[in-house]
Amino acid sequence: MRLERFQLRGLRCIREMSLDLAPGFNVLTGANGAGKTSVLEAAFLLSHGRSFRSGARDALLQRGASDLSIFSTVRHEDDRLVRLGLGREGARWEARVEGQDVLIGQLVRECAVVCFEPGSHALIAGAADERRRFLDWGVFHVEQDFLPIWRRYQRALKQRNSLLRSDGFADDELFTPWELELARCGTLIDQWRRSYFDALLPHLRNQAQLLLPELGGVELRYRQGWAEGEDLASVLGAQRMRDQGRGHTTSGVHRADWSLSFVQAPQREHFSRGQEKLVALICLLAQARLDAEVRGEWPIICLDDLASELDLDHQRAVVDTLLAAPAQVLVTGTEIPRPLQPSQAKVFHVEQGSVSPLL
Repeated sequence: MRLERFQLRGLRCIREMSLDLAPGFNVLTGANGAGKTSVLEAAFLLSHGRSFRSGARDALLQRGASDLSIFSTVRHEDDRLVRLGLGREGARWEARVEGQDVLIGQLVRECAVVCFEPGSHALIAGAADERRRFLDWGVFHVEQDFLPIWRRYQRALKQRNSLLRSDGFADDELFTPWELELARCGTLIDQWRRSYFDALLPHLRNQAQLLLPELGGVELRYRQGWAEGEDLASVLGAQRMRDQGRGHTTSGVHRADWSLSFVQAPQREHFSRGQEKLVALICLLAQARLDAEVRGEWPIICLDDLASELDLDHQRAVVDTLLAAPAQVLVTGTEIPRPLQPSQAKVFHVEQGSVSPLL
């Protein structure tokens, strides 16, 4: 898939911007603070319904603006053209597909974007919720029933937590239905996550060989969020009194986590900061390749400030592998990355929230 006409208004420093993007590499150059990253952020918003910048929700609106909007046409591999829109006024978000109001999940289904940016190392070194979001976004795009089951799980979790925090003692009859719902939905989510990781692992190994061969073979460690081999409903019942003391549910798929283990770096604490970035990039490129394999079309790849994040050899490896793939790539930087020749990309110059094509 690829973005064609891309229009932004009221996003950070961008008052109004329109880009006609090329199918392959698109490079956005300009000074720091010009608005380059905001273009990638807009693409990510269409695909995830949230920003990749932490704490960004209140800062998305341009100063003085009351609303923002993102519009794009997305061309799929079968040549199907879909018009997408995402807008925000105050705290309220609206999503549109082909001019019709839809739920955010329906919008996200139509647009897949994988983004490597300066904060991506949090996928490896940060909290577990970042890794769960990565995992669940991948499952969402290959498992049609994931979103409604995930929403049922979240509703049951909220109800059980409310009972745990209620004054006085709540009867078993009040807990049992929600715990059974958590167990039913949680078991399905866990099965889908495991199947996804089984499919992802060969791609992880291929990307690790490309970018970090010196660390040796890679294995994936997955922790489901409760004791292995135990029935989740039984675990929740047995932990109810302890959970009441803590005021929240301590076991379930919302507590899952995963990590990569290399022969020469068995723990994530063994990674340097540069290696953390490369391991995160390995995960993101592997996810993109699996998405392409399952769905029959590549997601859009965003690389923010590539030259600052990777040394020249790793830049060259990433550029070469993506040039060989039928993927649309959006790259930002103060200049064109050295491994990418101007003839291989459409180049835009971004300045003070405005854009103009160069090549």
